[in-house]
Amino acid sequence: MMPQTSTARVCSHCDGFPVVHITTGTTTQGGRRRTLPATCPACKGTGTRTIPAALVRAGK
Repeated sequence: MMPQTSTARVCSHCDGFPVVHITTGTTTQGGRRRTLPATCPACKGTGTRTIPAALVRAGK
């Protein structure tokens, strides 16, 4: 049996894309769009989530 090396999984809420930039609809003086970063609240911007201990445990 192979040992389990990591309990981190890709976040199911953001699918591994934890930070996105949302346009505000305005532009800067240089003509670029202003954006705001938004992080995934489930994984807090890491892109991975750990499996709860109750789900990792097998047997009694």
